[in-house]
Amino acid sequence: MEQYVIKGGNPLNGTVEIGGAKNAALAILAAAIMTDETVLIENLPDVRDINVLLEAIQGIGAIVERVNRSTVRINGSTISDVSVDYEYIRKIRASYYLLGALLGKYKKAEVPLPGGCNIGSRPIDQHLKGFKALGASVDILHGSISARAEALKGSEIYLDVVSVGATINIMMAAAMADGLTLIENAAKEPHVVDVANFLNSMGANIKGAGTDTIRINGVKKLHKTEYSIIPDQIEAGTFMMAVAATGGSVTVHNVIPKHLEAISAKLLEIGCQVEEMDDAVRVERHGRLKKTNVKTLPYPGFPTDMQPQITVALALAEGNSIVTESIFENRFKYADELVRMGASIKIKSNTAVIDGVEKYMGARVSAPDLRAGAALVIAGLAAEGITVVDDIEYIQRGYENFEGKLRSLGAIIERVSSEKEIQKFRMRVG
Repeated sequence: MEQYVIKGGNPLNGTVEIGGAKNAALAILAAAIMTDETVLIENLPDVRDINVLLEAIQGIGAIVERVNRSTVRINGSTISDVSVDYEYIRKIRASYYLLGALLGKYKKAEVPLPGGCNIGSRPIDQHLKGFKALGASVDILHGSISARAEALKGSEIYLDVVSVGATINIMMAAAMADGLTLIENAAKEPHVVDVANFLNSMGANIKGAGTDTIRINGVKKLHKTEYSIIPDQIEAGTFMMAVAATGGSVTVHNVIPKHLEAISAKLLEIGCQVEEMDDAVRVERHGRLKKTNVKTLPYPGFPTDMQPQITVALALAEGNSIVTESIFENRFKYADELVRMGASIKIKSNTAVIDGVEKYMGARVSAPDLRAGAALVIAGLAAEGITVVDDIEYIQRGYENFEGKLRSLGAIIERVSSEKEIQKFRMRVG
């Protein structure tokens, strides 16, 4: 098992390049199999979740050619199986997007119930409700979801809760249904828009993505395309929040500043300087952070995937802050680890009550999930002394070359795989 070992106390300075959006890429890779022609996808992040999904797509018979670390060609004409192997689903939740893609193209699909990060219940009932509204029969048998239809017919679908996954999955299935589909109370996240743009580049007819009503006129078939994925707002936000916690000045390149507005607004509130450019943002922090309150909300609100990172920063701010998690339950599991580093945080149901401290002290901590793992790395960067973060395979699911990018900003961090290497690091950095 690998760990990150960190010597904290260094402000971050310099420039960092952001990769493609993992959450957009996962859905776009699934959608790429919906045509029998070859699709070229660029700006892919080279992270574990992407690589696992590409294996799953190969596993059902599609041709996958990795052109380079960030580019792939996919041809779905050779798909021989609409049943996805459990081994892939166990590792990543987003492989459920193959349900919508396979159902849309072949009118049948079988995908095991998903795994992924352990951040509480994330039911897929809205996905299934959408598939049924399009005319599919859906059964859960032996731990798998089986969806089948003679034909898919357009329908009006109101989502009971705003769900990114359900919006995208229904959009994919409806892209090749007969007639008009309306998805109401749809998610508005940037990656929903990116998936719609990708499908449209293959010949789909989708309007309204980015609003709460999406209109999809089904088409008979989709064709080849070349497409570049949007930058990852959560990776960008993580580096922005790292500057807030450690101090310094970092320019984050290859971003869409509009996608970062909720994060930038909170950074300004807590005393950072944020400067927006065409495709970059600069974040600076030179004094102690100020308190604020945060509530996670669907886009364009503050993202749930940035909640652990801002909590780490606010635990170093002067005064009392409150962070409310309204999207997922069970997303404060990292708080106990932060307390071990000297933070003063009390969790009450879905709320963290934070009494800011002046500094963290290095400790051995364990990443409970992807974003919490990144947040603990940020805490280690801000802490006095040495921090070891265990279970970093979670972090590798969603951040490409995380330690390398941090080192380029002046962080002292290494990825190690043994206690001996940790001791060597301690002796070397003192």
